[in-house]
Amino acid sequence: MSDTQSPEPKGAIAKFLAASPDSVGKTIFIAVAVCLVASMVVSAAAVSLRPVQEANALKDKQINVLQVAGVYEPGTDVSEAFAAFEPHVVELSTGEFVDDQFDPATFDDLAAASDPELSVALDDDPAGIGRKALYRVVYLLRDESGELDKVILPLHGYGLWSTLYGFIALENNGNDIYGLQFYQHGETPGLGAEVDNPRWKALWNGKKLRDDAGDLQITVSKSQPAAGPDFYVDALAGATLTSVGVDNLVKFWMGDAGFAPFLAKLQAGEF
Repeated sequence: MSDTQSPEPKGAIAKFLAASPDSVGKTIFIAVAVCLVASMVVSAAAVSLRPVQEANALKDKQINVLQVAGVYEPGTDVSEAFAAFEPHVVELSTGEFVDDQFDPATFDDLAAASDPELSVALDDDPAGIGRKALYRVVYLLRDESGELDKVILPLHGYGLWSTLYGFIALENNGNDIYGLQFYQHGETPGLGAEVDNPRWKALWNGKKLRDDAGDLQITVSKSQPAAGPDFYVDALAGATLTSVGVDNLVKFWMGDAGFAPFLAKLQAGEF
């Protein structure tokens, strides 16, 4: 053998190289190798794209806040418009701001629902969420004079196939509903997914949460409740369970287990 020649492969490697291209061994080896390379490429792409995905998800969430508050139009600079909102972390049990404990700009209240120190398991769970975060981020919008104009509250709960995540916008009296909007769900297209239909969303405008006695009366159903039309949103046609889910989640988050303590303070003029 000359000094310029490479040594011939020996042992298992030699047998592998000498085997027929159609052999089971070579087929399995190549399939495994292709899978490994593909998985590495997909993993690398997922890691590199995660910041972009997170940024897009945040922007979409901000757009929904702007939309439910009625201040979004095509071409709106989302970051600039969203900067007009005051985010605050609210302790649900007291209705107090706890911005000195958590940064409202970075606090993830949905992630907090999975943290045993920041959440509580629910025995009475009409919204079907399992655990409730002890703190939620709310958004205040003020007018040019600095007076409170609207308050945007996050809410979520189970429908038919999925958890619906969204926002409800209330007028400055903390009782009149300006709008309701969901930014994420997996309900049936053409049925439960009609929660996204502008005509159905428009039904929420002008409705009220509570009657003059302070009792929570807002209802999503197929028939008008005894409380009257001011507290009634017609259920989605052909989507009974999604409608029940929306009814449950709105009542849960607007009730004593949700934002009722905060709304009481808002109505007392504390914010």
